[in-house]
Amino acid sequence: MKTRDRILVTSLALFNEEGEAHTTTIDIANELDISPGNLYYHFKGKDQLIAELFHQYEVAITGTLAAPLESPLGSERDSVENNWYYLYVVLEEMYQYRFLYHNLDDILHRYPAIEKRFRQLIQLKRAALFAICQRLIEESVIETEEQQLVSLVDNMTLVLNYWLNYARLLHGEREPQLIIHQGVLQLLTMVAPYLGEDQITFYHDCESIYADMLERY
Repeated sequence: MKTRDRILVTSLALFNEEGEAHTTTIDIANELDISPGNLYYHFKGKDQLIAELFHQYEVAITGTLAAPLESPLGSERDSVENNWYYLYVVLEEMYQYRFLYHNLDDILHRYPAIEKRFRQLIQLKRAALFAICQRLIEESVIETEEQQLVSLVDNMTLVLNYWLNYARLLHGEREPQLIIHQGVLQLLTMVAPYLGEDQITFYHDCESIYADMLERY
């Protein structure tokens, strides 16, 4: 692996484990057993490191978030599982760059170059969640107004963006699979009250999938 790539991998690991604010370029150089000058040759400071890591994250999650906008995940009962796996991938990608979410407001304040792009990601998350919710409830016997759907999507977007921070504050460090699957359960069960006669079935499907996932870890 090239030195530049090693720096990025190590920086991401330290930022996730120790927190970006508590990790210096000296810490990164020491962890890699290279000189600060060698690190500086590749990245002129944390600003460049953060920008490159955010770019990696942005490329990965943008493609994932576009999926339900390009092709519906289905409206039959198996769509519960389809959406579960989809949201798991979204949260998994967020978890891989979780340092961004553990101190989001502070990072956006100190690295304004990524703030606009992060806002765009939030809008893309909203669009993806809107497509999922619209598809799930389109056959519901409950007549749902546009504003109700928008409010649901806003609530889900809020949970999605702050779930990793909430889970860490509430439970401390846990297995990532548990954190992610609980986040998916929280997101999908928010849709259930809008499903009318299918509400209980949907709840049970979500609970069954969650229980099945837990048995695998």
